[in-house]
Amino acid sequence: MTAEELSNSAANDPAPPAAANPSAKALWYARAGKWDAAHDLCEEIPGYAGSWIHAWLHREEGDLGNAGYWYSRAGKPMPPQHVTLEQEWLAIASELVG
Repeated sequence: MTAEELSNSAANDPAPPAAANPSAKALWYARAGKWDAAHDLCEEIPGYAGSWIHAWLHREEGDLGNAGYWYSRAGKPMPPQHVTLEQEWLAIASELVG
């Protein structure tokens, strides 16, 4: 599944694809506007993937201090202000999903 396919699924389907890995599911929930479900799931994803998704969620929420902590845990810089949430979501999904 590509990032674009995952995004389309989040816009059109009632649930994430059954075969999606935990990172893809968390990204699906985030894209579908189900922040709490995405947040709960990303806390269970080990390593940088869960931290990166977690960072994005807190950036979306506007909690940049908390986001900065999670970007640091992920080993990723906080994106510059001109990078939109959508652009970053696509970058994360492209790396973690395909």
